[in-house]
Amino acid sequence: MSGVDHLQELLGLPAVDFHPDSPSPLPAADAAAWRISVNPYEDEDGPWEERFEEFLKTVDPARVRALIIGQWGEATDQDSSYPINLVIAAADRLTSLEAIFVGDLTQEQSEISWIEQSNVTGLLSTFPRLLEFGVRGDPGLRFPPVRHERLRSLVFESGGLPATVVRGVTESELPSLDHLDLWLGVSEYGGDTEIADLAPLLSGTLFPGLRHLGLRNSEIQNEIAAAVASAPVVARLDTLDLSNGTLGDEGAAALLEGQPLTHLEHLDLHHHFLSEEMEQRVAEALEPHGVSVDLSDRLEPWDNRGAEGRYTAVAE
Repeated sequence: MSGVDHLQELLGLPAVDFHPDSPSPLPAADAAAWRISVNPYEDEDGPWEERFEEFLKTVDPARVRALIIGQWGEATDQDSSYPINLVIAAADRLTSLEAIFVGDLTQEQSEISWIEQSNVTGLLSTFPRLLEFGVRGDPGLRFPPVRHERLRSLVFESGGLPATVVRGVTESELPSLDHLDLWLGVSEYGGDTEIADLAPLLSGTLFPGLRHLGLRNSEIQNEIAAAVASAPVVARLDTLDLSNGTLGDEGAAALLEGQPLTHLEHLDLHHHFLSEEMEQRVAEALEPHGVSVDLSDRLEPWDNRGAEGRYTAVAE
């Protein structure tokens, strides 16, 4: 399985690690997406709470637009409610915050399915100006339905996204949402989402401004492709992302036999198990119409086990 990297940007701003002893001058408070992180194995790094307070004292918090919560300690020892509650407590100082990402840890710091999460909706309730919100990790993750007027982008990166989180998303009121990215994962790590859980989203009745839909990194990628092939929501999308999962020829054939996809600007199928012949069919059906199709990273099943040997890009 491949890992995940640190965010390079958030809200279009470059990610910058905050360290109080940095030899380089710090950028302006509103010119960076600030990553607050500590290494529990470094003696000079104290608790995340201390690092966060140093950040608030060093950088004008009233001008901070984007905040990335990185490693807050040993990932398996303390869940994300620890840094989340500290950020919420500082809401009266972080008055310009427009983007938050929770759990920006790499594989070297923690496997994605070891990052202990919590109820994350408090951040949306506390910060009404948020435009972008993302979470990485899955144990303990909860997302009760929420209403948020401004949120444009919602991302869950997971090796096993609980169906309760998917249902929390589909039961939320997010009238401004235009970008939704769900890494559904595998059942071994808690990814129990079924097609029925996605039905409200696929129906096209939710999120009237949605233009990008990612249903990715799933062990049921063929079933998802078949459902998407006739889903009303697809007609108003600009980009469709079905990458990083177990997509094979049967799923790709369902896409081609379903509703037209020639209106899309981009179709992302990278990390797939398509035959060369099916790759060519997909490309020939869409690229002449101006659709950018990502068919990179064609894989072979493990141990010549056919469909049973297919794997997602990220699981543990």
